[in-house]
Amino acid sequence: MRITTAIVGLLATTILPSALAVWPLPHTMEQGSSNTQAYWININVQGRGSSGIVNNAVNRYRDIINKESFVAPVDYNRGILKTSGSLQGLVVSVDSSDETLTIGTDESYTLDVPVKGQATLKAKTPYGALRGLETFSQLVTSNGDSKVIANTPIHIEDAPLYTHRGISFDTARNFYSVESLFRTLDAMSYNKMNVFHWHIVDAQSWPVESKTFPELTKKGAYSAKQTYSYSDVKRVIEYARQRGIRVIPEFDVPGHTYIVGLVKPELMSCLNKQPNWDKYAAEPPSGQLNIAKPESIEFTNKIIDEYTKLFPDSVFHLGGDEVNRNCWSEDPDVQAYLAAHPGEDVESLLANYYAKVHDHLETTGKYAYTWEETLFHSEYVPSTNNTILQVWIDQESVQKALAQGYRVVSSSYDSYYLDCGHGAWLPNFDGNSWCDPFKSWMHVYNYDVAANVTDPAQKKLIMGTEVAIWSEQSDETVIDQRIWPRAAAMAETAWSGKSDASGNVRTTGEVATRLHEQRFRMVGRGINAEPMQPLWCARNPGACNLP
Repeated sequence: MRITTAIVGLLATTILPSALAVWPLPHTMEQGSSNTQAYWININVQGRGSSGIVNNAVNRYRDIINKESFVAPVDYNRGILKTSGSLQGLVVSVDSSDETLTIGTDESYTLDVPVKGQATLKAKTPYGALRGLETFSQLVTSNGDSKVIANTPIHIEDAPLYTHRGISFDTARNFYSVESLFRTLDAMSYNKMNVFHWHIVDAQSWPVESKTFPELTKKGAYSAKQTYSYSDVKRVIEYARQRGIRVIPEFDVPGHTYIVGLVKPELMSCLNKQPNWDKYAAEPPSGQLNIAKPESIEFTNKIIDEYTKLFPDSVFHLGGDEVNRNCWSEDPDVQAYLAAHPGEDVESLLANYYAKVHDHLETTGKYAYTWEETLFHSEYVPSTNNTILQVWIDQESVQKALAQGYRVVSSSYDSYYLDCGHGAWLPNFDGNSWCDPFKSWMHVYNYDVAANVTDPAQKKLIMGTEVAIWSEQSDETVIDQRIWPRAAAMAETAWSGKSDASGNVRTTGEVATRLHEQRFRMVGRGINAEPMQPLWCARNPGACNLP
């Protein structure tokens, strides 16, 4: 039986066979009607494509698979499955040992599991092998004293729809230990996500070590223990790379920079205006780099020089969002500059700042990644369309960016801001936050970045999507529940797409059983993902649907 993304929806109202419960959904899956028994599953690498990435992943997944004792919620009383053959391990072969991880790295793979004998996993790159190993691990379930792969023989051909499937993770408003970041990266790998967008600094703190401006960390971190040393950053980058995840740093300028004022007050405007901070910033504390001063550009470029060397990815995020014009129009230095330069205004100063900073980033060989306001809420026009736009305000922003020829990553706040839904965090205001309500996994799953995009050339400019976790009300004590399994919902739509080759759009009712299984699997692997429903509903698919 050949299973494609078109057929899975037709089976959703019944108890799905475990082989169909892979998350995210493979591009193509063919399955049989037999079951294959396994005890200890060995995984070996064969051929010239062996690499450290592959070897480490094999050891990691061999450990996960053989220690895991997983039974899907729907299978809680299925009994022991009768088997027709025994699995003699998995052989992994990779065409290339090149471990380069960048935009567009090939993540495709082919997986075959016979009724008896050896399973085979073939990939073009080490990172395709990682994705295939994750899929294989999800096929294996507990079967009494042994393990079983149901519905063999199985043939899977798989590759992602989008090259960018990420989480934007804020570690500045509240601090997260390196270990909690590792746990998040593990969970991302279980869902085939490949970008960790590290929003590492903001107005509230500067936790990352700076060798160029050591006082930034000394004065800007919450404490000496709440910092990321160069060594810590390199550990996170390497941990992520081993799981096929790129780490893209964000150093947000010129707004969201109050913390810089603790070290460089002479470069700042509207520094911590109280009590009317809301006139000068989206949230307290206020403070923006003074765009009338050449020294602000010099400072920014030195930050770029330092951290483009620390973070090896080809993409570097420069922020650029939520700048406040009042902050500059009322600044005495800005007023004095404008008085001495007739014909210039705050908008021309801002455009010049963006141009100088983005041009400098280009000299480092990096691609600029920026929030949409940089281009859509200013007069700045990049010299090329190599800039990657992260849009978040509305769906029209996606279409506008594509129409102008820019590559797009969507983090639509209305669907992808996972911190929303906990009310305001201002203690004298008992009301909703600006982005309430809570975004359910269903709301996340139903978002389609390509909605109303019909031009094939424009569709190719869609790089993918990112959920965002802003940390005003989050830290590592709650982060698993804040992110998972809702980020997994985005992960599937970014890997598998919202619809199949025939144009049939998958519904949340169709995918709920598979996501339940993925959530329980993640919990078993140490990720404290929040429950989606009562366990009774997970065990009885469709019985909790609204009539």
